[in-house]
Amino acid sequence: MTVRLQKYLSEAGVASRREGEKLIVAGRVTVDGQVVRLLGTKVDPATSAVSLDGRPLKPLAKRFVALNKPPKFLCTRRDTHDRRTVFDLLPADWGHLYTVGRLDADSEGLILLTNDGEFCQRVAHPSHGLLKTYRVTVAKRLGPEALERLTAGLRDKRDFLKAKRARLLTANNSRSEAELVLAEGKNREVRRMFKALGFRVLRLQRVAVGPVKLGELPPGKWRPLSRTEVASCLRPPGKTPRAARRN
Repeated sequence: MTVRLQKYLSEAGVASRREGEKLIVAGRVTVDGQVVRLLGTKVDPATSAVSLDGRPLKPLAKRFVALNKPPKFLCTRRDTHDRRTVFDLLPADWGHLYTVGRLDADSEGLILLTNDGEFCQRVAHPSHGLLKTYRVTVAKRLGPEALERLTAGLRDKRDFLKAKRARLLTANNSRSEAELVLAEGKNREVRRMFKALGFRVLRLQRVAVGPVKLGELPPGKWRPLSRTEVASCLRPPGKTPRAARRN
C-alpha cells in the first residue's frame, strides 16, 4: 500500500506532515536515489528507499502518549530562549513525537503526543468532533448569566467563541471554578472568552480530550494511551462502539 511522501516522513519521526512538505519542496528528500519535489508523490513503505539529506529513513513504531503538562512548560520541541518544553518530560529518544494541538505556557493539563500523522490530524481538526474539557478558576463570583453567555457565544475581534457546555463547580465572592466543554480549539479560546466577560483566569487546566481523561496522572508525568483510547479517538463523528449500542 502506498502513502504520501509527507506522511512517510512524519511516520519516520523527522517532521510533521506540514514540516515534511517544506523538506520535500526544498529538495532534501530522495526516493530511490532521485530528488523529489512534488508534494503528491506516493511511496511504498515496504519497497521504496527514502532518504533525508542522504540519510536513509524507516517508519518508526507508532506511539500515542498522554502527558500532564505543568504550567510554564511550552508545547514545542525547542525554544530560542531555552525555556522548558514538554519534551523535557519525555524519554530523550522520543524527540520524534509532536503534540496534538497545544496549551499555552500558563495553562496545564492533558496534552496528547504522537508520531502518527493521521491520528494528529483527526484528533486536532474540529470537523472530527472530539470535545475538549477544561476546568477554569477565575477571580470573582461567576453567575448563571456569565455561563449562559459562554454557551450562547460571544465575539472577540474577528472570532466567534463559544462553549458547547458550561457548568459551575464552586463559587464565592473571591473566586469561582467552572467546567467548560469546547468543540473547537481556537488560540487561547477559554482565556479570551473569560476576558471578554470581565473575568481574570487564575488557573486553566485541560482534563479531557475526547475519550482520553487526565484522571490521576501527576503533573509532569506521562502514560501510553490504551488501544481502546486510540480507536475511540479515530472513530468517525457520531459513530458509537458496538457494545455501547447494545446497551
